[in-house]
Amino acid sequence: MSENEKSRVPRSPAEIYDEFFVPTLFQPWARVVLDAANIEPDQCVLDVACGTGVLACAVADRVGSGGSVVGLDPNEEMLALAHDKSNAIEWRTGRAEAIPFPDESFDAVVSQFGMMFFGSPSGALREMMRVTRPGGHLAVAVCDALEHSPGYAAFEKLLRRLFGVRVADAFCAPFLLGDAERLLSLCAAAGIFDAKVTRHDGVVHFASIRSLVSTERACVWTLGGLLDDRQFETLTAESEQVLQAFVEDDGALTFSMPALIVTAAKACPELEEN
Repeated sequence: MSENEKSRVPRSPAEIYDEFFVPTLFQPWARVVLDAANIEPDQCVLDVACGTGVLACAVADRVGSGGSVVGLDPNEEMLALAHDKSNAIEWRTGRAEAIPFPDESFDAVVSQFGMMFFGSPSGALREMMRVTRPGGHLAVAVCDALEHSPGYAAFEKLLRRLFGVRVADAFCAPFLLGDAERLLSLCAAAGIFDAKVTRHDGVVHFASIRSLVSTERACVWTLGGLLDDRQFETLTAESEQVLQAFVEDDGALTFSMPALIVTAAKACPELEEN
């Protein structure tokens, strides 16, 4: 197959996710999540909703050869790409609400930017804590509220003006858990009463405005399949005006996108008795 022919082969949602969303949105957060979960060398760690493996691979680097890492995701295409990145990590198919491991299997459980799409976030939190060992830590990152990310907030208003509520609401899905009180309520429903939620600043960086529009249009979890070619060109042209305030001298698009990170430690009965 020639290079031109390869370029015309449709890419899967997993490939689009890995090429565009991982370096732009997810890779920079790996260290923050690992620090929040107190990941140390030689630990056994589970990454829930691991996607194509960016966080799990960062965990593997930190725990070293003396530790072990499992990446869990329901999407086989995601896991296939993850497996290509590392065969030292155990990649498992499974849902966050039904983690296929016994109680107290891991020293730490982490998850970044997946809980917004779980069918039962509180059920997933309960499962994550179930498989955490006493004294172990949990860290889960979600997008902060849309209004705290000015570039995406402007983009959402444009979507609403051009295409209506259905398209705009689809785009808003990743931001729906961006509320500390709601996250603490989900933790309480999961039986986790000592959880903390902290806000961390982050930055979104795209090569251009068109790059952002193309990436968001291709995202199967939000705008994927909702816009035809004509609508895409209209959105791109309008975005050039609406998002101009966030364009750097080199044409790159940059704006803040903070995250909320839920952390909790599993009680150690021996310490409680003392």
